[in-house]
Amino acid sequence: MCIGRSAIDSAGAIIGRKVSVGVQLSSVRFYVMSFVLKRIVLLLPLALLAAGCSIHRIAINKVSDALAQSGTSFSSDDDPDLIKAAAPFSLKLMETLLAENPRHAGLLGAAAAGFTQYSFAFVQQEADETEPRDLAAAEALRVRARRLYLRAQRYGLRGLDVKHPGFATNLAAHPKETAAKVTEPELPLLYWTAASWGSAIALSKDKPDTVGQIPSMEALLNRALELNENYAHGALQMFMITYEMSKPGASGDPAARARKHFERAVQLSAGKDASPYVALAEAVCIQKQDANEFESLLNKALAIDPDANPENRLVNLVMQRRAKWLLSRKADLFLLNENK
Repeated sequence: MCIGRSAIDSAGAIIGRKVSVGVQLSSVRFYVMSFVLKRIVLLLPLALLAAGCSIHRIAINKVSDALAQSGTSFSSDDDPDLIKAAAPFSLKLMETLLAENPRHAGLLGAAAAGFTQYSFAFVQQEADETEPRDLAAAEALRVRARRLYLRAQRYGLRGLDVKHPGFATNLAAHPKETAAKVTEPELPLLYWTAASWGSAIALSKDKPDTVGQIPSMEALLNRALELNENYAHGALQMFMITYEMSKPGASGDPAARARKHFERAVQLSAGKDASPYVALAEAVCIQKQDANEFESLLNKALAIDPDANPENRLVNLVMQRRAKWLLSRKADLFLLNENK
């Protein structure tokens, strides 16, 4: 085994290059770089036992595995601003590793999830909060959010391509048949690809080419629901609350469909997640101009104790911030008599 100085220098160069470029929230979860570095330190001795000619590749794979598996480590964090500041560093680390390990399915999935969650929690939300005082700045932020969602979508499709060669191309031509090939072990990758794609489409009303991709996105979403409608304590159901209100070609009352998903999401999350309450208030109550239910739902979201469910603490803090912002805009969002 040719370890020694050359192997150590090789491994050190890998770490140095990754660190020099410098997310995950859960369904909005993030981790910070300190945790990843600890994992790297623990894994390096294993890499150094390998033959020197393959040390570079083994080290890259070990670090990629560690990074892909550490996505939920800081979902219990109680400081969203700290995570907002740390997230770009982690995301760029993932991209740097993917440049050398482009077919690592776990890392591709982590990138799809990380960019989706970062865009929603920290870019799109900032755009909404900025709009009342600076419309141009808000629009610039939404353009950025859309780009980040599409970046996440591309990583997701690349991950599905690893499992099913030609997946992205086939999906465009035969959405339902191609999506049907995805199996339950790939459900997280399927979910984040659909979620990022749907979020990008929602911000692309002036881009017909993107809107025209709805059949492909919806095929992934429907397949995810077929595989496990209970995924991630109701994450799919929460997504559907919003999507039902703009779903093309669906029969029946969209608000009624959204409410069914809301009820299921609350059940699956045991009422400990603020997300479904915020989603229904924003997607249905504003459109129906029901200010009373709007306020009631958001107050229920705010009444949830983030510490009661540590695994979802960060998600709840982010969604409660959105609930407070929505309540602050009640007078602007509702033009009808509140008693109506």
